[in-house]
Amino acid sequence: MTNAPFDGCSGGEVFALRVLGDSMAPEFLDSEIVIVEPDGAVHDGSFVLAQMAGEWTLRRIERRGNGWVLRALHPAYREHALPDLAAVRGVIIQKAVPGKRRLGKSYL
Repeated sequence: MTNAPFDGCSGGEVFALRVLGDSMAPEFLDSEIVIVEPDGAVHDGSFVLAQMAGEWTLRRIERRGNGWVLRALHPAYREHALPDLAAVRGVIIQKAVPGKRRLGKSYL
């Protein structure tokens, strides 16, 4: 995939994406909507949108020694070590469950 999530968005404009798959279950389920802030502050434990080997991925970022790790919540998926934050393209600031407004959640 190319820079598709950013097509039509300017600079730090917040945008929404639909979750596909189960790698971040149970926190983010298939078909839920996440709101991404490209200029959001990344900290240990943030949920982030990252680009790895040309693919977009939603993961939790964790500090490990002098670097970082992208970690799926589902144990079947492996971690990815990062020397720095260059792969991170945005921070998840909110999620929404289509048709169930009360199930939304903020990550600010």
